[in-house]
Amino acid sequence: MVTPTPNDKVRDHDRNVQAQFGPRAEAYVASAVHASGADLDRIAALASAASPLSALDLGCGGGHVAYALAPHSGTVTAVDLSCEMLEAVRATAAGRGYSNLRIEQASAEALPFAAETFDFLASRFTAHHWHDVDAGLRQARRVLKAGSPAVFVDVIAPGVPLLDTHLQSVELLRDTSHVRNYSLAEWTEKLTRAGFRVEACRHFRSRMEFASWTARMATPEPLVTAIRALQQAAPSPVKSHFCIEEDGSFMLDMVLIEAAA
Repeated sequence: MVTPTPNDKVRDHDRNVQAQFGPRAEAYVASAVHASGADLDRIAALASAASPLSALDLGCGGGHVAYALAPHSGTVTAVDLSCEMLEAVRATAAGRGYSNLRIEQASAEALPFAAETFDFLASRFTAHHWHDVDAGLRQARRVLKAGSPAVFVDVIAPGVPLLDTHLQSVELLRDTSHVRNYSLAEWTEKLTRAGFRVEACRHFRSRMEFASWTARMATPEPLVTAIRALQQAAPSPVKSHFCIEEDGSFMLDMVLIEAAA
């Protein structure tokens, strides 16, 4: 029996992420949840104020951060693991006239850029898929010039174990490439350890409409059923915190973290 090495496990996870998101590229480009929001407006406002020469959308997904950065930046590089996702971003950018946007296939933990390549970085709804978020944040800091702005947006885990366990469970059932949603305390500690200075945090909540939330990921029906069973069996503190509705729709806690390298 051959024991898998750490590198084998990383490659397996990366392949799982690619398999999960590649076929869903167009769904994420078109997703209303991802294509708009006050957090995206804030990223655009910060980019407008900074006027970066070279900006990075780290874990670009459907490219919505890259599209928000493009009007305010010299160049924008959109990085993702999925070739299909990147090709959808390239086509969408061309259709919108963003000739300053380029794509690069890479994992967050192994960015193929020299140190201090970028003077603005944004990463939105992607870190919970990284197999090693600390390594990804170190890479983000390495490729960012000292003093430059960095913005991180993601779902955050509640600080209560009962609520945290429910959140991680439904996220993993919906998407098997999910690793972990981190708490704000974990985010702050990890960013500080990677060399970032946290300057501001903006909290918000977003409603996940159950049918579109699972359809966007093409969650298999048995796993959809399992999520609904967890929701229905959840104790009242869980149902109350996540505002679980009769059809399974619910609220997620999010944070936008403004930092500097």
